[in-house]
Amino acid sequence: MAGSVHLIPHYARDVADAVARWRTWLHSERRYSEHTLTGYDRDLTGFLDFVAQHKGQAPGLDDLGALRAMDFRAYLARRRGDGLGPASLARALSAVRSFFRFCERQDLAANAAIHGLRTPKQPHGVPKPLTVNEAAAAVEDVAILSDEPWVQARDVAVLTLLYGCGLRIAEALALNRGQAPLEDSLMVRGKGGKDRLVPVLSVVRRAVDAYLALCPYVLGPQEPLFLGVRGKRLNQRIVRARMQQLRVTMGLPPTATPHALRHSFATHLLAGGGDLRTIQELLGHASLSTTQRYTEVSSEHLLDVYRKAQAVAEKRRQTTSNTHAEKEKGGR
Repeated sequence: MAGSVHLIPHYARDVADAVARWRTWLHSERRYSEHTLTGYDRDLTGFLDFVAQHKGQAPGLDDLGALRAMDFRAYLARRRGDGLGPASLARALSAVRSFFRFCERQDLAANAAIHGLRTPKQPHGVPKPLTVNEAAAAVEDVAILSDEPWVQARDVAVLTLLYGCGLRIAEALALNRGQAPLEDSLMVRGKGGKDRLVPVLSVVRRAVDAYLALCPYVLGPQEPLFLGVRGKRLNQRIVRARMQQLRVTMGLPPTATPHALRHSFATHLLAGGGDLRTIQELLGHASLSTTQRYTEVSSEHLLDVYRKAQAVAEKRRQTTSNTHAEKEKGGR
């Protein structure tokens, strides 16, 4: 059947066994996300297929151990010729290095050349947050993109969590019903299965409570907190689509993504006097150098938008209450 053919990688059985063990290790020990695992798997498969073509035979572990620096450079040159940029090349080389390090620890194969290879230089990137006004407007205006009141409340709650707590989109959508109503702090499972405790502002709690009050589904504590219209866990694509719609309706920059709200949280908090170590813990960054990128971005105080968001939430609740009162009065 067209589209169902699976191409078998061109490498020997001992390499195939090592790759399978490496994948299991990444999943169970390193606890890499499915997205990262897929990328690493694709990059390593591409490398092994290149070696098979480059050497004219299916490589075994001994062949991989005998590769020279020029072989690895030829692989990077091929990928660069395929159109990969510095960031993608660095990730591809990271996957290959990870596999070789695993093989060394397991006494399967060793290759010193891979460790002496320089990682492709990447351009210095700076986080691109929204302004305080843009972030506040995004949290408020996302409600107009749906006609269903409970979906409106859901979208507001999700964006408020991303901005108000600095969560990654995957972290927010991984929350379960048993974790709400939210307390003053929330335990979040981040990258690598690492847990961190983040404070929860009252505006965030109220947004989640408003969503729960309108949600038509009754769920157990281990079921998803945020749901799609069919009652399943809300998909990241829906949230990204909402931000794309907001970019059009509000004239936001192309960098206005769900992750930009996390950048905005960190940048605005730093501008308001937050220290790097605390922000590092709140974001769940393994390295302080990652958090230091936010020192290069200036913005207004985070509490300004909290106050604005609280005012917006209060106005919305008052409008909803008045609407319900008018309906009840009209029905008598």
